[in-house]
Amino acid sequence: MSKQIINLAESGRKWFFVENFGRKSQILTIQTEKRNKFMFRGASAVNLDAKGRISIPTRYRAELLEQNQGQMVCTVDIRQPCLLLYPLQEWEIIEQKLLELSNFDPVQRSLQRVMLGYATECELDSAGRILISGPLRQHAKLEKSIMLVGQLNKFEIWSDAEWQAQVEQDMALGATDTFALSEKLKTLSL
Repeated sequence: MSKQIINLAESGRKWFFVENFGRKSQILTIQTEKRNKFMFRGASAVNLDAKGRISIPTRYRAELLEQNQGQMVCTVDIRQPCLLLYPLQEWEIIEQKLLELSNFDPVQRSLQRVMLGYATECELDSAGRILISGPLRQHAKLEKSIMLVGQLNKFEIWSDAEWQAQVEQDMALGATDTFALSEKLKTLSL
């Protein structure tokens, strides 16, 4: 019986709505969905050690190890002086989207070149740290004080000084009357 319930939960939501096997299957369904979707939230101050490693906050380590065996991919953000750190499963989705872009369109090719060219595989070590390569550290101006900022499916990695400047800029923009909202933002309720 438990094997059937586990298969039901891993099959996805549609089976849950077809026939509800009770509270136990409902819990398994929720856990399965949560495990398949990473949700990184909040900003954490971390330090870059002498070897170029940062510690991933403890609250994320077990899930990263369980779902991706600690495998992550770090690349540059083409619009900001920060890095983007993805769990391997999430990065594979990004790679597929990049693969679908045209090599003949100069803008699309530039995006592919930079995002894929800087993409570096990182693995959580036994202490929960990842090594950030020299070129990536240079792009984001990383020194000792780092901010690891959760963005639901990924982390942004900022130097503390750049992060503080970006937050000030974002807050100032949000406080102005000239802040133009897109259609999606107009319907967002916080």
